[in-house]
Amino acid sequence: MTNTESKVAIKFRFDLKSFLCFLLIFVIEVIIALFVKDSIIRPYVGDILVVMLMYYFFKTFVKMNPLPLAIGVLFFAYAVEIGQYFNLVEVLNMQDNTIMRVVIGSSFSWVDMFCYTLGAAICLILDRKDCVSVRP
Repeated sequence: MTNTESKVAIKFRFDLKSFLCFLLIFVIEVIIALFVKDSIIRPYVGDILVVMLMYYFFKTFVKMNPLPLAIGVLFFAYAVEIGQYFNLVEVLNMQDNTIMRVVIGSSFSWVDMFCYTLGAAICLILDRKDCVSVRP
């Protein structure tokens, strides 16, 4: 295996620490969704945390370099936001489905894109010791 291949290697596993981070962020997101009705925490912190939630979910089951993982999660978040720009909920004829409207969203925002990027950056900062290589 070459040095380049080892940097993008993906190994399946279960990482309890990542799972606990995922659960903590999930609980915080649920609390925000149910009880916070403001104009800062819900829209901005929630968007930052959703990227972190996805990152730690995938990190629970996949051992790989944090940079490609963060980039993959970030691109997925961007794709969802771009779907909002093109009214994906209406295109899929799911505008009456409350869950899909929440999951996919209904309004594009450049601020959301910034929040997603910030969430991915926070994940990389938290995992900075792993950004150079995947430990065996």
